[in-house]
Amino acid sequence: MAVIVALAMAVGIAGTLVPLLPGLALVWAAGLAYGLVEGFGRVGVVAFTVMTLLALAGALAGWAVPQRAAGKAGAARTSMWLAVAGAVVGFFAIPVVGAVIGALLGLYLGELGRTGDAPSAWRTTRATVIGFGLGAIVQCAVAVLMAMTWAVWFWVD
Repeated sequence: MAVIVALAMAVGIAGTLVPLLPGLALVWAAGLAYGLVEGFGRVGVVAFTVMTLLALAGALAGWAVPQRAAGKAGAARTSMWLAVAGAVVGFFAIPVVGAVIGALLGLYLGELGRTGDAPSAWRTTRATVIGFGLGAIVQCAVAVLMAMTWAVWFWVD
């Protein structure tokens, strides 16, 4: 069981850096599955609580960091919605990378339409991409901390 959990967590950690893979959720679910199969015990309850709190914090950071970067760069809410629409269309149009391409294109076109200034639209898009990158790095670090928490649980229990 431990090998399967560790592999699922490794995939989850990688998933924090790959768009549309539920990285944190996969690491958390692997910990939950381990607890349900092997039993939580005292150490497990504490470890799983820590993992849950980390997952919530990581999910919040994955949303807040890009939003803050986009807002700081001056992205309009309508441009952000166009980015979401572009991601959905891109996901179906181009497997795997389409969501990223569609989101970037939607954001850029939204900002270009709003400002009429290509360099300004590009600066906003670039700042937002950097924000998403920082959010992904934070989520990856959180996923590693979650996996380390499970490892302590595994070795101590």
